[in-house]
Amino acid sequence: MRDIRPNKRTTALGSAGAIVAATLIAGAFAAPTANAQSRPGQDREARGTAIAAERAAKAGIDWQDCPADWGLEKPIQCGWVTVPLDYAKPNGKQIKIAVDRIGNTGTKQERQGALVYNPGGPGASGLRFPRRVTTKAPVWAKVAKAYDFVGFDPRGVGHSTPISCIDPQEFVKAPKADPVPDTEADKRAQRKLAREYADGCYERSGAMLPHMTTPNSARDLDVIRAALGEKKLNFLGVSYGTYFGAVYSTLFPGHVRRMIVDSVVNPSREKIWYEANLDQDVAFEGRWKDWQDWVAANDATFHLGTTRAAVQAKWLQLRATAKKNPIGGVVGPAELISFFQSAPYYDSSWAPVATVFSKYVAGDTQALVDAAAPDLSDTAGNAASENGNAVYTAVECADAKWPTSWRKWDRDNTRLHKNNPFMTWANAWMNLPCATWPVKQQTPLNVKSHKGLPPVLIVQSERDAATPYEGAVELHKRLKGSRLITEKNAGSHGVTSLVNTCINDRVDAYLLTGKLDTADMTCAPHATPKP
Repeated sequence: MRDIRPNKRTTALGSAGAIVAATLIAGAFAAPTANAQSRPGQDREARGTAIAAERAAKAGIDWQDCPADWGLEKPIQCGWVTVPLDYAKPNGKQIKIAVDRIGNTGTKQERQGALVYNPGGPGASGLRFPRRVTTKAPVWAKVAKAYDFVGFDPRGVGHSTPISCIDPQEFVKAPKADPVPDTEADKRAQRKLAREYADGCYERSGAMLPHMTTPNSARDLDVIRAALGEKKLNFLGVSYGTYFGAVYSTLFPGHVRRMIVDSVVNPSREKIWYEANLDQDVAFEGRWKDWQDWVAANDATFHLGTTRAAVQAKWLQLRATAKKNPIGGVVGPAELISFFQSAPYYDSSWAPVATVFSKYVAGDTQALVDAAAPDLSDTAGNAASENGNAVYTAVECADAKWPTSWRKWDRDNTRLHKNNPFMTWANAWMNLPCATWPVKQQTPLNVKSHKGLPPVLIVQSERDAATPYEGAVELHKRLKGSRLITEKNAGSHGVTSLVNTCINDRVDAYLLTGKLDTADMTCAPHATPKP
């Protein structure tokens, strides 16, 4: 399941559900990849990356004011980095990666280089990262003094040779079919849609699809590092960005200076990506219940019931009403799930989602239509949503081999749905195009430490829905010398931007001094949202 942001009309971050060498010194760029990837062709791709990085280091980035329609205010600057579509053919077709930056806010002496960011997805844009400086985000103020903040659109995303699978207006059209099937005919209809979506990706973006993999995005990141004039990479990855970072650290261990991964995708080859999505369904159900408990505890504000069971009954009633007669003609169960799922994702959505729900129960249906229905006039936003979903699908389908047997999908999701009904079938249909994916699917990289990798900081909330806690534990085992900070009794997705001094101070210390605690840390939860 692709990560979403609370505002449904902006392309989001993402994981299963949502970046490179300085002036290179001779010989410094080829070696790190050679031992890191175990499949045939690794050396060609390692050499291709080294060639592209050397070119990028010489070319640099021609920084300019950002295009007006990118929504990035001065003094943020934008530019392009050229990378090979296929790293095994570095002199073949090239594509452009959009990057942006804002300089460090401190002195020249305080500057420690560039901090490159990926918010996840797959399919999310990182271009808004420098706005943490222009909007004066207090949590990042100390780090901004030392680092240029650099964002980018990964290959296929946004301004970086975007891919598409379906007409965007068609993609957002509502109401869609209820994801929970009542009959075999319902399942057949969803299977047909999934096949058509996979075929549409091939028709509209076929040349890109074989190359839309996490390892290729990691190679792009190394070329960006080189274009920035950075000898080593400082990286912050959230959600799918953690898998992105883990793959980078495996391929380029000697090119990492500091790396923080926040809300971790389980990097196990067995989990990428089919099993990871099944794990999400269980975690979402748990966090959905956490939200319902909070709504019940704040019944004086929301009037949705004083127990979890009462809130759930209201939800089921709303769902049944929308199934029988879509609200406002456009909000059915599928649209409800898309809107309500932001509550299990992000604590910042708890009160807004509960407020809309409360208004609906009190008789105001318009608030729900405004929140959950597509805006067909927002063609740019709809194109971004369609593009984000296309990249999500392309990367997850290409990264790993998916089950092709419908019986397996049906059996696994029917079993899971019994106790985890909130997200299971919606997530299954979103991923089902991978069962009939029209290009070769790869074997996931074996993520692990190699010589030269410095200590990585891992940050994770205990009850995260999109990237369950076990993923952080698994990555921690695989990266020697890494440190894990656990936010206890919390479940918001994306921890490093929340106010929690126990975490914020450690993130600052690591990025500013390289220091980590001598042992793993457990932090108390950030403040519970106020109604």
